[in-house]
Amino acid sequence: MIKDKKILSWTLYDWANSAFFTTVVAGFFPVFFKQYWSDGQDPTVTTAKLGLTLSVASLIIAILSPTLGVLADLRGAKKAFCAFFMILGVGACFWLTVIPAGGWEQAMLAYGLGTIAVAASTVFYDALLPSIARGTQMDDVSSQGYAMGYLGGGLLFLFNVIMVLKPEFFGLADKTQAVKVSFALVGIWWLVFSLPLWRNVPEPKSDVRKIGFLKAAAHSVPSLQKTFRDIWRDRNLFLSLIAFWLYIDGVYTVIAMAVDYGLAIGLESDHLMIALLLVQFIGFPATWLFGKVTGRFGCRLPILVCLGIYGIVVIAASWMTTALHFYLLAIVIGSVQGGVQSLSRSLFGNMIPHDRAGEFFGFYNLIGKFASIVGPLVVAITVTLTRNPRSGMTGLLILFILGGILLWKVKEPRYSEGTPLERA
Repeated sequence: MIKDKKILSWTLYDWANSAFFTTVVAGFFPVFFKQYWSDGQDPTVTTAKLGLTLSVASLIIAILSPTLGVLADLRGAKKAFCAFFMILGVGACFWLTVIPAGGWEQAMLAYGLGTIAVAASTVFYDALLPSIARGTQMDDVSSQGYAMGYLGGGLLFLFNVIMVLKPEFFGLADKTQAVKVSFALVGIWWLVFSLPLWRNVPEPKSDVRKIGFLKAAAHSVPSLQKTFRDIWRDRNLFLSLIAFWLYIDGVYTVIAMAVDYGLAIGLESDHLMIALLLVQFIGFPATWLFGKVTGRFGCRLPILVCLGIYGIVVIAASWMTTALHFYLLAIVIGSVQGGVQSLSRSLFGNMIPHDRAGEFFGFYNLIGKFASIVGPLVVAITVTLTRNPRSGMTGLLILFILGGILLWKVKEPRYSEGTPLERA
């Protein structure tokens, strides 16, 4: 149990916003977009529209993230910016509930807005981490955040799945109404569980004098240039970001293609929903435990172990044929996915100047958003060369291997009483 009120309040934002990823992004929106808002259209066209929406949203996030981080540092307003984008995301959830059948244009806009909002708010949420935890404590707190996200997102998703399967039990007319209510519940959940962050987590103290918004915006460009130069000159930090880009690209590609792969081998949608729930509920304790081992092993070694397991997963996936195999795959992924994400965030957070956390985490999130570019291309090339769809994921081995080699060369900070001393 988390006893520190500030830390608990910070982790609850992960609990809050993860509902958007589980219920909206992974769960109901893709299917609802095809069957309700785009009913009667060519499935290929609807897939292209959905892909276009995600691509444009990711591009906007990638462009905005570093600038927003600098603005938050200059204005001393990480919580305010996080709240602004949270409100935009909540509004997008409620917008989805009132879009009529056939309204695919509105659905694309609402979905894109929500995706941008949740990612942008995370820039400022991540940037608050160094102000509430340092050293090995940051490893633990980062893991607790992701663990809470898995649990919170999974609980609401489970409730929403039951509601969609049995709408009459909840006094709803049909599955369509149940899905729309689910979108509204995501907005309420996101808003309510964000409140402790605004109440109990203090705005980090900054040596930078607060300046006006327009002046801060004008200063953001030279600040970004300085941040990039600082990262470039710090070989260790630069190496860690390149390693992160490579291996997280592989991780995100596995996440993005797992459901599509399950459909390709003929699994039913019910099996896919069960697999998603398995990832969520196994991810909770597994991610929590990863945060506990860093005191002895640091962040780098556990991440490398996770990458090795991912390598085994993408090889084993080529032999998968049944729902049981898919469930086993979900269990393994749930065991390591949160560890990779949380410890990568913590490792980066301990390598940057804490008074410039916003701008540095802006770059970190930019790298994350530009991930899943090379991975799908690697899968496509592998499938083309082997002429076997089952072999596609094995191509991701190159990303895990290269990312792991570069991460091995990264010198991890050493700690004393929770504070970084020097690189090992």
